[in-house]
Amino acid sequence: MKNLLLAAVTAATLQLSLANDAEAAQVKEVNFDSNNQNLVGNLYLPDDYQEGDKLPAVVVTGAWTTVKEQMPATYAEEMADRGYAVLAFDFRNWGESDGEQRQLENPTNKTQDIIAAADYLTTRPEIDSKKIAGLGICASAGYMADAAVQSNDIGAIALVAPWLHNQEIVNEVYGGEESVQSLINISRKAETKYQTTGELSLIPAASMTDENAVMYQAPYYTETDRGMIPEYINEFNLASWEGWLTYDAIATADELDKPVKIIHSEEAAIPQGAKEFYSRLSGEKDELWLADTTQFNFYDNPEAVATASDAVAEYFAETL
Repeated sequence: MKNLLLAAVTAATLQLSLANDAEAAQVKEVNFDSNNQNLVGNLYLPDDYQEGDKLPAVVVTGAWTTVKEQMPATYAEEMADRGYAVLAFDFRNWGESDGEQRQLENPTNKTQDIIAAADYLTTRPEIDSKKIAGLGICASAGYMADAAVQSNDIGAIALVAPWLHNQEIVNEVYGGEESVQSLINISRKAETKYQTTGELSLIPAASMTDENAVMYQAPYYTETDRGMIPEYINEFNLASWEGWLTYDAIATADELDKPVKIIHSEEAAIPQGAKEFYSRLSGEKDELWLADTTQFNFYDNPEAVATASDAVAEYFAETL
């Protein structure tokens, strides 16, 4: 096991990042089914890809409430530059994909969608079906770990800036047991309303001015040159709370015996969750902790993204 603390990105990494930016990846729009619903994705291939090549592949997924054009696209391009075929896609009820209960953060659904994405990659002519990995960023790290437990297609995973919580951490983050139960009650009312009327209960996902937003004054999501892009629907479905707040991502570690790489920082979100998750893994594992790197740095900061992508690419080359 290697436990590295990086004080800064090395000159070599910066040079590699600049070189990787020189050529854009080839991108193909793709469609596949999950639970009888159409999911829309983008398949990224290295710029020098030639028909007939069989590449190792990665399914990449992003933070909660996000779409494929945000941090999944950022990492998909980086991993394609490093020789991988990479699938970024919109989950059910998000972005361009099907689903009537829009903007619903549902761990079970999203895990199923990742499994479907990996299965779809096995059918692609560009892919070596024996070498498929998963890269989960922030909230989707837990979903990716769950998918790896359930899917025979996913051979290894990497979790970047993973948001991995259990009930104890949920209570710490969301204001205690009473506050958490209040949100769950709101969630149940929203779900009942949807089931009886078909009407969604939506609030802003992110805002600099609206204190009712789920992510009030959060960077990235509120910045037009970062995460506030036209493809991002800035809404949060209140029916999401119960599934999210009762989800135990850390417990998944007890069942996960495939290779796992964790890349995180003490300055990023809930590092204690990542540490407990890592300690409970029984299989092959590795970790990389970056210094002075916030959660949002991992989403689009060139140095943080390049460092994480280098580490992920190297790990998958060793373990797939």
